[in-house]
Amino acid sequence: GDILDDYVRTDGIWILTRNKQFYKTNNEKECAEKCEAEGNFNCRAFLFTRKKLQCLTLAENARMTVTFNSTDAVLFEKKIYLLQCKKGIGKDYRGTEAKTWRGIPCQMWAERTPHKPNYTPEKHPKAGLDRNYCRNPDGDENGPWCYTTDPATRFDYCNIPECEGQVTHTGEVDCIRCNGEDYHGEVSRTESGLECQRWDAQEPHMHGFTLKHFPEKDLKMNYCRNPDGELRPWCFTTSPTKRWEYCNIPRCTTPPPVSGLGSQCLSGKGEDYRGRIAITESGNACQHWNTQFPHKHGWIPDRYPCKGLEENYCRNPNGEKRPWCYTTTRSLRWEYCAIPRCDETEQVTVGMSNVPMKIPLTEECYRGKGQSYRGTTSTTASGKKCQAWNSMFPHRHEKTPDRFPNADLRENYCRNPDGDSSPWCFTTDPSVTWEYCNLKRCDDHTQE
Repeated sequence: GDILDDYVRTDGIWILTRNKQFYKTNNEKECAEKCEAEGNFNCRAFLFTRKKLQCLTLAENARMTVTFNSTDAVLFEKKIYLLQCKKGIGKDYRGTEAKTWRGIPCQMWAERTPHKPNYTPEKHPKAGLDRNYCRNPDGDENGPWCYTTDPATRFDYCNIPECEGQVTHTGEVDCIRCNGEDYHGEVSRTESGLECQRWDAQEPHMHGFTLKHFPEKDLKMNYCRNPDGELRPWCFTTSPTKRWEYCNIPRCTTPPPVSGLGSQCLSGKGEDYRGRIAITESGNACQHWNTQFPHKHGWIPDRYPCKGLEENYCRNPNGEKRPWCYTTTRSLRWEYCAIPRCDETEQVTVGMSNVPMKIPLTEECYRGKGQSYRGTTSTTASGKKCQAWNSMFPHRHEKTPDRFPNADLRENYCRNPDGDSSPWCFTTDPSVTWEYCNLKRCDDHTQE
């Protein structure tokens, strides 16, 4: 095939980068050959100017640096560096994910602290060991990984989604997860077959969904997007009689990436809050999300699978100021919840003395063998972090949520699904399969 088939072409764009090499070539193909043969750095893209026939090989692409308009320039970006998903074990993955599945930032491959690496850019120049991006230089069957910045965890795996379905020419996958708010594909027709209106156009429909007002929503061309938390991606149509319509994009078959474990306290607006507080700031009990009484609403858990709408816990599915819920009081439809901020320590006064004491937000002890323990401790007795129950790395196992539906095997919380002597978990240390958890047995006389 043509050497340019491995590149995405964009006319009229220039990118700013220090790491580049200049060459004199006659055409784009010759410039692509210079990029392939580049020995000074990993060539991710090249610029070709048609008037001067100038070729610049580049260490960065448009995702990594600043771009601006340049009428004479043509930018060619290698598709492999645009792909944010992996094929198979991801040995060829060259995306920009730089944290582990637990959310720990990766260590730079060229650094020696906090961990002395076996795999370095010097030893493995063709493995793409750039910056601190997740890679798979040793062909690990569990996929891309990295050394972590946590001194207690030498390395861990990254949660890179599997490439599936039709991969577009920009390297995105045309399927949606959750409600498609992160969809960056190129479907540009509605479910009834109407062509989408460009986001930067105001005809035939005027609207406020512009790149200026929504810079992080990727409102490019006339591609279907979900900038406002709808059920799935949509667009304004080019038909004057139909203002907007949903797009028919297939749902991805692989589960969505695990973005940490969800916060048990309030950070930012609390959109990632997954704690179990179920009472409003004025003391009203919350209505269950899967019920329509006493208040009818549209936040149905099945429609919004990634918003954490469990039970009647306070949540923030729509970008409010902070977590909230519908109340069980007929006269009060909804109210904000009082969630402790992550940087605050709740204090209470014990007896008549002013002795500060932290209020535990979770159960810190277990009764009997701990089969009824439902707290959120996720650390073993030796201080190791627990592996998520629905994960198969670094340890494969059969203690999965679907096999033990009554054991509450959520996230990576300590549990006792098999009647062991106390709660335990699989660890994220590849050399230690499992350990008992850092929990004490409750004093039976302690008042709850």
